Amino acid sequence: MRQRAAAWLAWSLVTISVALLLGGIALDLVTRSTVPELPFGGETEDGSLVTDLVTLLTFSVVGAIIASRHPRNTIGWLFCSVGVTIGLNSFVGNYAEFWLASGFGTSSLGETAAWFSSWLWTLLVYAPASLLLLLFPDGRLPSPRWRPVAWGVALGTAGGVVGNALKAGPLVDFPQIANPYGVEGPIVGMVGIVGSIVAAGSMVASVVSLIVRLRRARSEQREQIKWLAYGGAVVVSGVCVGVLIIPESVPASIVVMSVSLLGLPVFTGIAIVKHRLYDIEVVINLTLVYAILSATLGVVYFGGIVLLQRVFAGLTGQEKLPQLAIVVSTLAIAALFNPLRRRVQAFVDRRFYRRKYDAAKILEAFSTRLRSETDLDALNSALVGVVRETMQPEHVSLWLRPDTASKPHRTIRAIRRGVD
Repeated sequence: MRQRAAAWLAWSLVTISVALLLGGIALDLVTRSTVPELPFGGETEDGSLVTDLVTLLTFSVVGAIIASRHPRNTIGWLFCSVGVTIGLNSFVGNYAEFWLASGFGTSSLGETAAWFSSWLWTLLVYAPASLLLLLFPDGRLPSPRWRPVAWGVALGTAGGVVGNALKAGPLVDFPQIANPYGVEGPIVGMVGIVGSIVAAGSMVASVVSLIVRLRRARSEQREQIKWLAYGGAVVVSGVCVGVLIIPESVPASIVVMSVSLLGLPVFTGIAIVKHRLYDIEVVINLTLVYAILSATLGVVYFGGIVLLQRVFAGLTGQEKLPQLAIVVSTLAIAALFNPLRRRVQAFVDRRFYRRKYDAAKILEAFSTRLRSETDLDALNSALVGVVRETMQPEHVSLWLRPDTASKPHRTIRAIRRGVD
């Protein structure tokens, strides 16, 4: 496919996805105006529609950008298909609710829409993550030996779809509707279980394939895989935070997890299209520093508040802490920010960026020696040693040439060859 045709097709899929989702939102508004108190749905329906819209736009737009610039990269088309699936799932689900509320349309069409809505989500659970890990970053398998894993993803997804689509009995999202295409017997359930097992095994194999690709990759692919790993870390962190705040607020938990999920397409798009624009090492370094710093300051602040409250209650017998103590604690945290940040930065450099940390120390020591060294031969040896220790080249040579100016002095030039 030519690049212009690929761009036209990709942005057409984005338009179709948005149209399907907007159609679903319109059907939901009509349903709510017809039956204000729905016997189905949930209190967070409005929030789920906004979440679907943001998720759809993120996946679709990132997929269209990748597909437009790299038509042969399967990941762009994968993200576009995710957007279409989200839009279609919203449309058929809201149409089923509209049919149940108003009775408009044929029963077969309404039941079919509810049936589609009951299993379309399996396409989003089984296939995208495994295929992303298996095909990243160029949209191709690491080698032909990984084809069975791709077939495992396809068969696992098909088994999950069959297990959910043909399961007899009431539909999960619409319990008042019996599955119009359900099949009695244990075979469907067994197919679904086997499909889930195969899909889980394919997911593990996809992770292994990414690790193998990382070990064999050159510098460019390594940077791209680091971007993907950073996006995965954002998703995992958001899910963990969302799980922790579920007892406090389920809608807030859903929002946190949904927003963190957007890190996967965003950082994947950066890795494929603009990975040379930003230095991922700097992003990871700052993330580690400020995450540790925020957690430490939070523990110190709330621990100090609790300690002051207990001391104040023991001295005065009052449980309420005065406003002055809170202000003092805040000022103490502000005073600790810069010193603690420097210490955390040094710890992160020593623990995770040891080579960079050692190089900085060597250069600092060389700068100190340079100010007091007068022996040119010793300085030459020190310079060669610094280059060898910090940059670790395969070969390093040093040439000295005399200056032809009236005032004689020398210029030092280091030539590095075969630097990794």
